[in-house]
Amino acid sequence: MQVQMQAASPSWRGAQESLLDRYNQDFRCVTADTPDLLRQAYETRYQVYCVENPFENPEEHRDGRETDPLDAVSAHSVLIAGSEVIGTVRLVLPHPRLPFSFAVKRIISHFGTSLPIPVMSTTEVSRFSISKSRRSIGNTVPLHRERPPAMRPAEPLMSLGLIQGLVRMSGQNRITHWCAVMEPKLLRMLAAMGIHFQPVGPLIEYHGLRQLCYCRVASVLENVRLVRPSFWEIITDGGALVPTD
Repeated sequence: MQVQMQAASPSWRGAQESLLDRYNQDFRCVTADTPDLLRQAYETRYQVYCVENPFENPEEHRDGRETDPLDAVSAHSVLIAGSEVIGTVRLVLPHPRLPFSFAVKRIISHFGTSLPIPVMSTTEVSRFSISKSRRSIGNTVPLHRERPPAMRPAEPLMSLGLIQGLVRMSGQNRITHWCAVMEPKLLRMLAAMGIHFQPVGPLIEYHGLRQLCYCRVASVLENVRLVRPSFWEIITDGGALVPTD
């Protein structure tokens, strides 16, 4: 059924916004490549992993920043709503002279010489986090813009924004595969977005039950394009982040 243009209203215009338009109006995910952005990434991690969840001991991070030795060989992104950093994620990059990250070592141990991944272009996704206390910022509709009530929940946009950061950092660092140790709940959320990881072995105990898994980035992007094209628009920034080679 066609909508008559003369019947347009602010709510109608909001309903015609693409998901990418909505994301770009409220959020930005940028590579944390400055000291200030890195500081905010670590502070957000402290809020998530030391204050909101009992993942890390706050006594070991008295400066209010959650960090570990892997940060020195990682790429980081932050999700920004307005002027506030509300989320962060990192890629632990392969390094020819340093030991592999936890997830990559586990996959190597599991598969032995029949590896399904090219280890020197595989990275571990970790510290995928959005602060509960700051999440309401992302769910606040700016006063200058109207939206239908059904369009207000923003959490999927936040998660998609962090995944956009992963795609961008992967292109910057010639990464072809991701691996991770994830909560089953997060894997289910990603699968609902069309992002499917291949599980490796049974659940393991790692700060709670976690699933070791991996995926090929190009295959993930193609599947999301087919089954969730509006999500693909966000995670590839309108196609700008799709690898060309």
